Amino acid sequence: MSHSSQQLDATFAALADPTRRAILARLAKGESTVMELAKPFKMSQPAISRHLRVLENAGLVSTTRRAQERPRRLETAPLKEATDWIEKYRRQWESRYQLLDGLLDELKLMQKKDVP
Repeated sequence: MSHSSQQLDATFAALADPTRRAILARLAKGESTVMELAKPFKMSQPAISRHLRVLENAGLVSTTRRAQERPRRLETAPLKEATDWIEKYRRQWESRYQLLDGLLDELKLMQKKDVP
């Protein structure tokens, strides 16, 4: 399995959890500490830390040091890679649907011609 494939797997696995998606949405607004990230959730700081570990392992979040704090920051490169992968297949599916729409239009025309 290639590194790119492993990265995609890790990204999609991390995004599968709604809490982790909410954490990423919060980090999209700016850096936050674990305490700040834990506030809106009804879960413990260790539980949030476990979610952050998954996000960090997927490369979606990084940690910086600022005095005594270690704020987390969103890393967008893995999200772009996942978006590019999805877009590639979306374009393929769209072209297939356009072909099917064309065939359906032809069938409808044929049915209209057959009706007396």
